[in-house]
Order: sequence, then C-alpha cells, then structure tokens
Amino acid sequence: MAKDILVKNKHAIQSTQPYRRSDMETLIKSIGLTLALFISVMSYGQNEIIQKAFSESYVSENEKNYVAALVPLKKVYDEKSYELNLRIGYLLFLNENYSESKLYYTKACNLESKSIEARLGLANAIFSNAEYSLLKAVYEEILRIDPNHSVTNYRLGLIYYYAKDYATALTFFKKINAMYPFDYDSLLMMGWTNYFLGKTTDAKLYFNKVLLYNPGDTSATEGLDLIK
Repeated sequence: MAKDILVKNKHAIQSTQPYRRSDMETLIKSIGLTLALFISVMSYGQNEIIQKAFSESYVSENEKNYVAALVPLKKVYDEKSYELNLRIGYLLFLNENYSESKLYYTKACNLESKSIEARLGLANAIFSNAEYSLLKAVYEEILRIDPNHSVTNYRLGLIYYYAKDYATALTFFKKINAMYPFDYDSLLMMGWTNYFLGKTTDAKLYFNKVLLYNPGDTSATEGLDLIK
C-alpha cells in the first residue's frame, strides 16, 4: 500500500515538474519584462528632467545670468555625465570662475578620452587663469588626438613664437598654411616668423599675400617696411 502511494506520488511529482518549471520560467520572464519596463520609464523620466534643466540653463545663459544658469544643472548633476560636466565647466568659465571651470572640464576629458572640445575648454580656462606652463601640455594632448587640428596648431605656434623659438613656431604655422593657404592669421604669422628667422624673401612673400586678403593691413605693411 505504502509502495503504491509512493509510486503514485512519484508519478504525480514527475507529471507536475514540467508544469512548475514552465510556470516559473514564465514568472521570471514576466518579472524581467516588468523590471525592464520600469527602468525604461524611470530612464525616460530622468532624461526629461535633465533636458528641462538644460533648457532652463540656456534661458539664463542668454540673459547672461551665468550663476542662475548653473542652478538647474547642479540639481541634476551626475559626475559620470560628460554633457553636464562640459556644460558646467563652460558656464563657470563664462562666470570667470576659472579654477572651478578647470575641474569640470578635466572630468569631461576623463569621461571622453578623445574629446577635443573638452580640452579646448580646459585650455581656455588655463589660459584665462594665467597658468601658461600648463597650456602647452593640453595643446600637445589635442594634437595627439588630431595632429591637423588647425586652432591648436595655431595656438601652439603662438606659444613658441612669443617664446622666440621661431624655428619651432614655423613648423606649426606651416601646417596650417598647407591646409588653409589663404588664411589671414597663418599668412601673417608666416610673414613675421620668417622675418625673425632672417628669411626676408619668404617673409615678403607672405606679407604681400596678407595684403591680398586685407589690403592696407597695418601689420603686414609694417613688416614690408622693415624689409626695405
């Protein structure tokens, strides 16, 4: 009798196991879908909140109220958000809080290792804070990402030019001039850099090109007068 009951129970267990496993799988899938939907809804809601914060920030920025523009962003601040760090760094720069601006731009650089825009912002904050010794390293970092970045090549050229390292400065100005042969700034700097290197024939050539771009240009005219 006991054996019969055991056999019957065994058959009952065997017959119900597939049903229970299937039921459990369905339940797990249902919970998973519900959780995914919940996360999606929460994420969508959070995105809307952040978008609203950016929108409010732009309104205050347009009114040149940079302190007010920071308020909505600080309320939703997430240190892992590249966009928030970049935006806050920019607003702090506009508000002339250069030291704090550097901190947020640096965070943005760390979050997006190839970001040039964040490094240009960082360079602007460093320059405005008169930390010139740090400036060259930031520009060199940008050129490792994009060797032909014209703005950075020009600014590095200026750093070497004002340090009177004209030979090095010329390498940067040449690179820009090759990409933008009729660019005013590079033409003018090619003229003056060649002049200080004693290459007066080349200097004269570039000063005259400047006058094609901007007839009567005082700097180019001064350079030509010195060569005569």
